[in-house]
Amino acid sequence: MRQVFDLVETAPEEVLQQLYENIENLKEDGDPLASEIQKRLKLIVAGGDGTANWLLGVVSDLKLSPPPPVATVPLGTGNNLPFSFGWGKKNPGIDRQSVMSFLNQVKTAKEMKIDGWYLVMRMRALKEGSYDPIAPSGQTKSLNAFRQVFKPDTLYMDGFHTFRGRFWNYFSMGMDAQVSYAFHSDRKLHPEKFKNQLVNQSNYLKLGCTQGWFCTSCFHPSSRNIAQLANVRIMRRQGQWEDLYVPRSIRSIVCLNLPSFSGGLDPWGTPDPKKSLERDLTPPYVDDGLIEIVGFRDAWHGLILLLPKGHGTRLAQTNAVRFEFRKGAADHTSMRIDGEPWKQPLPVDDGSVTVEISHAGQVKMLATPFCRSKSIHEPSSSGS
Repeated sequence: MRQVFDLVETAPEEVLQQLYENIENLKEDGDPLASEIQKRLKLIVAGGDGTANWLLGVVSDLKLSPPPPVATVPLGTGNNLPFSFGWGKKNPGIDRQSVMSFLNQVKTAKEMKIDGWYLVMRMRALKEGSYDPIAPSGQTKSLNAFRQVFKPDTLYMDGFHTFRGRFWNYFSMGMDAQVSYAFHSDRKLHPEKFKNQLVNQSNYLKLGCTQGWFCTSCFHPSSRNIAQLANVRIMRRQGQWEDLYVPRSIRSIVCLNLPSFSGGLDPWGTPDPKKSLERDLTPPYVDDGLIEIVGFRDAWHGLILLLPKGHGTRLAQTNAVRFEFRKGAADHTSMRIDGEPWKQPLPVDDGSVTVEISHAGQVKMLATPFCRSKSIHEPSSSGS
């Protein structure tokens, strides 16, 4: 049975549907091992955070029984998802010894559930202009993470353009997503300049400087602060929406599910117990149905995360978020889901554009003893 698939050639849904169909056929033929294979099946995805997001979404959508747990090989630039579950931030190597060591870790890894989050964007269907998300390639239909929905999808609404995405680690909007978009665009145009992870990270830092992320820029109108761009609302535990105060200095906002962002940094950190009690905050678990919202002023603010107790501006903890874009605030903004950025055009004469985040079920990950993520069922589950 074929065990390794190139996702450039075959989409993960095709692979998994065929695999489970083969297993069912073997079970019908009386194969004594088929049920055991199905029960013990584990998936390994090699790539960046965007590739991992893609596979996890497919596993969730197919509702496989039983759903296979997933391990991740860190081959991207940020590798936040692998790092969160103890798989490291760097390519483990392709020599036989490295590969066998990784596979042995997969065999002994423990299963851990992780929350997924839907992202739904709606705007009125206007007669002129396209408001499809623009990928770094310049194309509107090459995004795995964010796509338009059509009939008979239950999210479809007459008179509106509706887009849907899903994430497992984070959704971000603002200046950090703009820098990420510039990085991916440059990599598409000049692939020879992006040969390995270290060079990629260096190029990312340079782009952060040129995009105005290290200093307030008058040359990038899309980098205006979040409060100017949108009104942010959160769902309180009583089931009521309420406005979230976002300081006017915040130029990037992150809705975070895992304790790793921007290459392994933890924007939420560990709040003081007294402040947690005053603000009704709980420890950030990856399977508690809650998401943490963090803001950043600029890249200098982000560098605080390198300090032992550094963190971003903790804005809220909630089970649903809504962004209501202000009419005419900008003609576009930058967004990012699990490492995959895009430029989102906004109709300047429409005051009904909204982005809403809500819970999207759970999938199972495989975690090593070095896992940084914590489960609500095992509060002390985090490793070193």
